[in-house]
Amino acid sequence: MIDLSVVIVNWNVCDLLRQCLRSILDTRCWILDAGYSTLKASAGRPASSIEIIVVDNASTDGSAAMVRAEFPGVHLIANAENQGFPAANNQGIAVARGRYVLLLNPDTKVVGDGLATMIAYASANPDVGIVGPQLLYPDGSVQSSRRRFPTLLTAFFESTWLEGYAPRRLLERYKFLDRPDDVVQDVDWLYGAALMARREAIEQVGPMDEGFFMYSEELDWCRRFREAGWRVVYLPAAQIVHYGGKSSEQIVAARHIHFQTSKVRYVRKYHGRVAAEALRLFLLGNYVWQLGLEVAKWLLGHKRPLRAERIAAYRQVLRHGLRPERHG
Repeated sequence: MIDLSVVIVNWNVCDLLRQCLRSILDTRCWILDAGYSTLKASAGRPASSIEIIVVDNASTDGSAAMVRAEFPGVHLIANAENQGFPAANNQGIAVARGRYVLLLNPDTKVVGDGLATMIAYASANPDVGIVGPQLLYPDGSVQSSRRRFPTLLTAFFESTWLEGYAPRRLLERYKFLDRPDDVVQDVDWLYGAALMARREAIEQVGPMDEGFFMYSEELDWCRRFREAGWRVVYLPAAQIVHYGGKSSEQIVAARHIHFQTSKVRYVRKYHGRVAAEALRLFLLGNYVWQLGLEVAKWLLGHKRPLRAERIAAYRQVLRHGLRPERHG
């Protein structure tokens, strides 16, 4: 069996995808062999085998053609329609042959022997279901990626206009700011830019919940791993640069809709329908308030192109209604 399957879901970030693939293949001297690669032993580690699976979600920027032309050893799944992030990851997981499966965003770059470090740690700790690296911003600073499970109160503050008024302790605990970011530690969940899961754990827990089109799917997945008794571990010795949000930046209104509907869906799944409906109405009120502010600024002539863009996005969110049922 192959040691590691890397699953990359791509949507219209061709140049970043190319850089991501090169960082995997070049950093530790992968040798192409029979459709997958073999990692040369380094620093006393035994050689490991790897396969790379790219699931392209109907990109229009030539991403699929680039993979075919420049990375013939990569297994490409080219979807005719955007299946959503969890569903596309599940497509990759379904064909993966590795003992471990790394879900990796295309807007990332592997640093040094980060992949080998994660494999070695997971192999030495059989109770670990998911291990995630330390994510870095392009300037080398640490990107917050560790989290505790959100409480219902957290959901009303985090990523809303009330966040600045939240009790300091609430968000510090949620974002793991009370723990150093340079030590190995068990966490509740990790950002999905880079998550390596053990195959037998996936087989027990199941694939990602496709009811989430984008956002919160890694939160839900990690929670299911934890509830099944598997550890979720943050491993700072492994590092990956994450450029962040380059696909979702292309669709402003859809980004708001996907993020908030996923939050509502998660709350409904773990806190019940009443709590989810209260959150949905609160978030819609949030957008009404923001829309009013943007209209006022537009009338005052302040950065009108920006205000017009935001007004259009917020109106689209309000028309949608933030009802998760629209995504499964």
